[in-house]
Amino acid sequence: MMTSYVIGQAMKAGKFKESDLVTVGNDAWATGNPVFKGSSLMFLKPGMQVPVSQLIRGINLQSGNDACVAMADYVAGSQDAFVSLMNNYVNALGLKNTHFQTVHGLDADGQYSSARDMALIGQALIRDVPNEYSIYREKEFTFNGIRQLNRNGLLWDNSLNVDGIKTGHTDKAGYNLVASATEGQMRLISAVMGGRTFKGRESESKKLLTWGFRFFETVNPIKAGKEFASEPAWFGDSDRASLGVDKDVYLTIPRGRMKDLKASYVLNNTELHAPLQKNQVVGTINFQLDGKTIDQRPLVVLQEIPEGNFFGKIIDYIKLMFHHWFG
Repeated sequence: MMTSYVIGQAMKAGKFKESDLVTVGNDAWATGNPVFKGSSLMFLKPGMQVPVSQLIRGINLQSGNDACVAMADYVAGSQDAFVSLMNNYVNALGLKNTHFQTVHGLDADGQYSSARDMALIGQALIRDVPNEYSIYREKEFTFNGIRQLNRNGLLWDNSLNVDGIKTGHTDKAGYNLVASATEGQMRLISAVMGGRTFKGRESESKKLLTWGFRFFETVNPIKAGKEFASEPAWFGDSDRASLGVDKDVYLTIPRGRMKDLKASYVLNNTELHAPLQKNQVVGTINFQLDGKTIDQRPLVVLQEIPEGNFFGKIIDYIKLMFHHWFG
């Protein structure tokens, strides 16, 4: 998943395209690398030229460890350099219990993660690289004349709208699955690690997702463009700035707790000075439940406030001086 995330970020930055051809190196040779023995593979051979689009599907759908190496070499020049990128993103995403030593996730000394961190990587895939994430819902792909199925069996379960994410298995780690499903505006992510069988990881994931949809709900406490608060606007052609959000806010909370949800805001600066642009971020909205902040959203200006005329600004300057002196 982190390999996919790094690739997705590199494509998002325009460093390469899905149509680009990757020349497979010796270290990505499926049958010539003892590290790959018994693992999931695309069966790449040195010298092959394979489109990026095929390699990322080999990674995301088939868990192709040889494809991971081929893409790591292409993106970063070497596996070690790619692993450094992976661990940089570990820090950037605030993962507390994860460290990578390989580009493919096969067992290695010093490599570890947790169910929570894996779920957070899944969340980052969905949020930050949606084009990359959209591949995970594909049920099959064909490479070198061989049709291969997505290893995530929940994609075929009609009782849930599952669209990802990733399976994994090694002898030490067991059978693992990070899954995600949607229901209306709600999206849930489950993480099952250390399962005994591939069917077991699917059944446990289904239990978690079903439980989540039953006992949680997604609410819309603030709509885009609707005033949430107003603040004095100084030196502009309007006395007050209308503040809110530029996108509908959706929060997933325990079912029936909407009445207990509280929202407050903090400005980035103590005063708002014109000119103020529409959708300019001027603060943060904090959403709390049971005294804990569960989410945050940018607080933005809903209507543009141009700079006022000379005499209006003089009056505001005098008012602001009195405000500073006497509160």
